[in-house]
Amino acid sequence: MALETYRAKRNFAVTAEPAGKAHKANPKSELSFVVQKHQASRLHYDFRLEWRGVLLSWAVPKGPCLSPAVKRLAMAVEDHPVAYGKFEGVIPEGEYGGGTVMLWDYGTWTPEVNVDEGLKSGDLKFTLQGKKLKGSWVLVRTKGRFAGGDGQSSWLLMKHNDKYASEVDILEQKPRSAVSRRLLAGIAAAHGGDKAKAGKGDPTAPPVAR
Repeated sequence: MALETYRAKRNFAVTAEPAGKAHKANPKSELSFVVQKHQASRLHYDFRLEWRGVLLSWAVPKGPCLSPAVKRLAMAVEDHPVAYGKFEGVIPEGEYGGGTVMLWDYGTWTPEVNVDEGLKSGDLKFTLQGKKLKGSWVLVRTKGRFAGGDGQSSWLLMKHNDKYASEVDILEQKPRSAVSRRLLAGIAAAHGGDKAKAGKGDPTAPPVAR
């Protein structure tokens, strides 16, 4: 089953994350994508593309960048249920990925190549139609070990040079949730999480009053 690894890591009696299920993809439906800003043991961004009834997922430590000159490490992780694309809240401490999750961006994506062949070859080109991220992008699998990767799970996320390419820091310019308009600390406070921890290490967070 596509979601066995996802479910095995989580206790759904404790976490509000959706157990979900893989569903039969409708070839006539648009494919969703989501980027979730996640303050867990370390701050990172989870980049997810809907494909074959699940969300293919990569953890991007530094987040996406609009500059074609910048390559961002993207570590492939377990598939997530499509329902996860609507999750924003707090994963309890002690649970896998414990911390605050922000729905930073969402929208639809269009493959520019055959997806299955692109995933197999390690060269997946696609177009994003999001609230924040738009235009042509690529995920390229790296060879050999890279930042703890095994060559199969290490990818690079890069923006192609088109009208949406920019030197603007999109993470700093648009730090709020695409849904609730909250920052991480606000999401934590709204869901009973640790507000101080949620903002720790986040360069977009407002300074703490002293």
